[in-house]
Amino acid sequence: MSKNGLFLGIETVGTGTHPASWRRVDSGAEDLFTAGYWTAVVSAAEELGFDAVFLPDSFGIQAGGTAVTRGRLDAVAIAARTAPLTSRIGLIPQVPVTHTEPFHASKAVTALDFASLGRAGWEVTVSTADVEAKAFGRKEIQDRQSLWHEADEAVEVVTRLWDSWEDGAEIRDVPTGRFIDRDRLHYIDFTGDSFSVKGPSITPRSPQGQPIVTVRADDPESAEVAVRRADIIRITATDLPIATERRTALRAAIAATGRDPDTVQILLDLPVHLSDSVADAHTEVGELDGWAAQPHLDTDRLHHVGTAAGLDDVLAEITRSGIDGVVLRPLALHATLTALTAHHTETEPGQLVDAGEIAEASPAHPTLRDRLGLPRPLSRYATTGAAL
Repeated sequence: MSKNGLFLGIETVGTGTHPASWRRVDSGAEDLFTAGYWTAVVSAAEELGFDAVFLPDSFGIQAGGTAVTRGRLDAVAIAARTAPLTSRIGLIPQVPVTHTEPFHASKAVTALDFASLGRAGWEVTVSTADVEAKAFGRKEIQDRQSLWHEADEAVEVVTRLWDSWEDGAEIRDVPTGRFIDRDRLHYIDFTGDSFSVKGPSITPRSPQGQPIVTVRADDPESAEVAVRRADIIRITATDLPIATERRTALRAAIAATGRDPDTVQILLDLPVHLSDSVADAHTEVGELDGWAAQPHLDTDRLHHVGTAAGLDDVLAEITRSGIDGVVLRPLALHATLTALTAHHTETEPGQLVDAGEIAEASPAHPTLRDRLGLPRPLSRYATTGAAL
């Protein structure tokens, strides 16, 4: 487990969440569209002891023209490429559902779970831009309520498909030529407002059975889906008291749906920029804002601009508040990884995550469910489904 029991994630947005981060000499922007860039980033995050890396994605091109880096590699593809080169860190790509059939989302995340030996997650997102709707040409842009109602149905379909193969459905009996036990495959027979899917999946049940589902509770519509569906809920807050209030409210809402709140981790997004000193960190953020011709960091939201040692203090305070975990959102990704690596080396064993604690508490190849303390669920169709 992570130091002090705090689940630690990092979100890797290109060269950083700041639109001008690519201008830094250390950004690595020239390699951004190569596999090597991403394998190095995810491997560094694993070495630092992060529990999970969150990989953003979208069908839209970043706004800002030539002043920003435009385009991105597919998040699931990045996760799949880094899976065999890592052994512990969770891999949680975003997969938008507005223009993606849930059948395809299901098998993509299942395949990632196989490739990572059970370290896959899925962050559910929706597509809000008119340009994305026009790119597909299937439907008009939707309002938030419609988008998240469709997303709720998509998660239901995906999770049913994950369950449509029971454990042990693959028998691979060479003498009889039987590959599967047909009694352990099931139609899901879902009909909703947005989808009609019969199933079953074309992919066997993955190592986790149900990969981890993440939803950002950014508004009432997404929060409603989060409390019903998510294993991880991401939030933002202006300060720690507000964050703890949000956690309490979300846990109450989770309980009201009949779910156990202790099976859901609520993670606080924390924008960060790290440097050798607090003064240097603020100077560098000012430089980024100058390149972008406007401030980017929302100072009304909880954030940390300073040193890696100072971040340790912030994380300790968050731990005491009762928040389940943190997702760091670096303004300049390589600067943050470099600062954390230097701090890790200088302060061992007081690094970001206690590696000795990880080795003692975790199996040789922990799944993401293991790290969250969640059991591997049985297929819902094991006793209730109708066989093919």
